[in-house]
Amino acid sequence: QVQLVESGGGLVQAGGSLRLSCAASGRTFRSYAMGWFRLAPGKEREFVAAISWSGAGTYYSDSVKGRFTISMDNAKNTVYLQMNSLKPEDTAVYYCAAKRGLGGIHDGYEYDYWGQGTQVTVSS
Repeated sequence: QVQLVESGGGLVQAGGSLRLSCAASGRTFRSYAMGWFRLAPGKEREFVAAISWSGAGTYYSDSVKGRFTISMDNAKNTVYLQMNSLKPEDTAVYYCAAKRGLGGIHDGYEYDYWGQGTQVTVSS
């Protein structure tokens, strides 16, 4: 049974930083890509960042590029999202997801597995 478990969310002031973690288990993820998405109240789910399992390819939305960094620790089967220079508009529930291959990496409907989400709140 595949499990993706996020952690690291919380409340932070604007300009601050948080690091989210997503621990993956239950199968071999070697051919998979890992993504982060977010869902804010009244808004549609938004792609944030993704990374190939090898870590060789990284992808970001324009809204977080230069502020967020996605990384992978293959030994721990864990993907991270380092979030710096946080803004109030980054407030959302952040979800980790996994999909086979890199096609459609920005599209949440292409992902096979999802975590339960972790709340990030940025105060102004």
